[in-house]
Amino acid sequence: MLRLIQLELQKLWLNKISKILIFVSFILPFTVLILSSIKINFFGFFTLELGELGIFNFPIIWHITTFFASYFKFFFAIVVVSMIGNEYSNKTLKQNLIDGLSKKEFILSKFYTIVFFSLCATVLIGVATFLIGLYYSSYTETSIIIREIDFLLAYFVKLVGFFSLCLFFGMLVKRSAFALGFLVILYIFEWIIFWGAFEVFGNADTAFKVKNFLPLESMYKLIDQPIQRIIMTKFPDKGDLAYDYAVHWYEIAIVLGWTALFVFLSYRLLKKRDL
Repeated sequence: MLRLIQLELQKLWLNKISKILIFVSFILPFTVLILSSIKINFFGFFTLELGELGIFNFPIIWHITTFFASYFKFFFAIVVVSMIGNEYSNKTLKQNLIDGLSKKEFILSKFYTIVFFSLCATVLIGVATFLIGLYYSSYTETSIIIREIDFLLAYFVKLVGFFSLCLFFGMLVKRSAFALGFLVILYIFEWIIFWGAFEVFGNADTAFKVKNFLPLESMYKLIDQPIQRIIMTKFPDKGDLAYDYAVHWYEIAIVLGWTALFVFLSYRLLKKRDL
């Protein structure tokens, strides 16, 4: 496994654009540090400091940081599809196979690299979240600090699932721009399925339950938006705003299932393709 990861890292390191995108994908999530220190002055009447609103308290901070950090995954998604596009354009895929790398090892090298970078991103955002929480949180009990640390697991699974989808699209079309375009097509297709389910069942809740099993929606549902939760925290009398924001095992299982399918399909495409 380490040999395959080293092989991919060498390729990425030789590509200047990939190095920049990887750097950006790791740095941008840390803008949450800047967000925590922002002070908004309302025409001199009063100053609002986001860090003092309680949104960086434990345990809610795990939810907030992982949700917003996940939006920066698109930068590394470009790297993932480029890993495939460059293999075909530079003819390194054929050379790797000539040198003795099997097609299975080729796909696994890409997947292991995805897992490696997802793990690195998860560790970094976890450390950043912990430090911000220690600075701002009024709760320092260990049981409270680690109460919702499962959002980190959801963040990791979400990254691996999304990048595995990008890997599959990269293998499918062999061009980076087209592969990313397929993400938009899939997003539209999932909404078409939602409206189809709505027409069949006549119920939006049921239609959303169907949509929750689809790739992009299942990945999104791993970490639900925290805005409603923040409102609930600040206005506890708004009982009608209650919603289930927790990380559930079946949501993780759905995304892992899609991940396994995308990796398998990527391998099948490569195995059957005439190089």
